[in-house]
Amino acid sequence: MNMLSLMYVAFGGAFGSICRYVAMSLIGKLHNTPFPYGTFVVNISGSFLMGLWIAVIALLLPDRQKDLHLLFAVGVLGGFTTFSTFSLDTFMLIEKGLIGQAAAYVFGSIILSVLALFAAMLLVQKLVS
Repeated sequence: MNMLSLMYVAFGGAFGSICRYVAMSLIGKLHNTPFPYGTFVVNISGSFLMGLWIAVIALLLPDRQKDLHLLFAVGVLGGFTTFSTFSLDTFMLIEKGLIGQAAAYVFGSIILSVLALFAAMLLVQKLVS
């Protein structure tokens, strides 16, 4: 760990957090329901972007992999996606007695996020080959 690595993560994290705030605010205006659509969309799209990014740097930019991983994967996407908000949203749904929505949120978030990551990686591989 060095100062440049910390700067990559800090800059990326600040940018990702701003993007999450904007995205969740816009999505919240579209869906005024107890279901946490903002966090749901942000985490799934963040997983898709992670898959794209990892495939791109592995296939096209291997010599810059470490720095770009710190900036985008750890920084930007670490700031953009949020497991703690996911956990709180799940708790709030359960507390409101919306057990079915909580279960759909948990399983949908996990399954769709993993599928989005795989889809993105396959997409990049298809485009590059």
